[in-house]
Amino acid sequence: MVDIKSLPDNPYLLLTPGPLSTTKSVKATMLRDWCTWDDDYKNLVQEVREKLVRLGTDKTDRYTCVLMQGSGTFSVESIISTAVPESGKLLVLPNGAYGDRIVQIAKTAKINCVFNDSGELEPPDLEKLDATLKEDRAITHVAVVHSETTTGMLNPIEKIGKIVKKYGKIFIVDAMSSFGGIPMNIEALDCDFIVSSANKCIQGVPGFGFILGKKEVLMKCKGQARSLSLDLYDQWNTMENDKGKWRYTSPTHVVRAFYQALKELEEEGGIARRAERYRANHRTLVDGMRKLGFRTLLPDAYQGHFITSFYSPESGKYDFKTFYDMLKTKGFVIYPGKVSKASAFRIGNIGDVYPADMERLVKAIESSMFWND
Repeated sequence: MVDIKSLPDNPYLLLTPGPLSTTKSVKATMLRDWCTWDDDYKNLVQEVREKLVRLGTDKTDRYTCVLMQGSGTFSVESIISTAVPESGKLLVLPNGAYGDRIVQIAKTAKINCVFNDSGELEPPDLEKLDATLKEDRAITHVAVVHSETTTGMLNPIEKIGKIVKKYGKIFIVDAMSSFGGIPMNIEALDCDFIVSSANKCIQGVPGFGFILGKKEVLMKCKGQARSLSLDLYDQWNTMENDKGKWRYTSPTHVVRAFYQALKELEEEGGIARRAERYRANHRTLVDGMRKLGFRTLLPDAYQGHFITSFYSPESGKYDFKTFYDMLKTKGFVIYPGKVSKASAFRIGNIGDVYPADMERLVKAIESSMFWND
């Protein structure tokens, strides 16, 4: 057995939207090797799939789970390139880089695609969505990002889903940085497909993503994939029929770490309790930063509790790289800004991070404000 206490501490906390800081016990599980064909490993995969479905819905007979190798974007692409048939048409509601990426995926796969871009600082326009679906009957699928980590905006998927289903369309949600960090009932949200990644709110490590989907919708996707390795239907069909077997080599160590992370989520009290911690992290951070004179990029009404964007100081002496390096030496790694219309930086609130860590961060930031000297 590995002595977890003997493992070295990380030199800094990753205050990012993922990869993020994980527990020693999650990392320690990767010190054992696993065979992809062995029943012990396949049974573990099946248990992971079942646990993920239960986290999203109590209608476990209607939904299923598919695990897909690669980063979260691989899983998003597997849905888009498999679910939309040649005769279909995709409407995307982008308001940041990750919504834009869905558009790029669709265009690369030669999928008929249109988009209602609301800009980086506004949520999707619900009236425009309704009008678009009313006017363009060729649209078959609608996709949106839940937590848009470009800014930290939490998009109103419950309202979007109702409009999408009003017109009988397939609803795809990229919940990459939100699933596991906020309670959600994917059936009540009218989600046909929802996707996330191992290294987000479940607090595992990078290496695979996962898709929760309605069985009846997924089964209609047979033969539609535009990619061999990202064929969502075939991946699901193999896992179902071969009881946990992946089509191609699976990230065994990462899956085992994720299994441990799921156990630790349960021990914490489930998604509701984890969401409380993340919200407390966010409140502690924002309150402290505002006292130091920083302004949030988004109004509170749009802001999620997963990652927070702050305007850069207006002083000509400010330089993000210098600021970043100073914080790193004090034990914190933050993210640069990603919006095109404002100078900003981002701080993640998720992972194995607690309000006390945010208090320490605020103090570190206060002592690193070199532009005020």
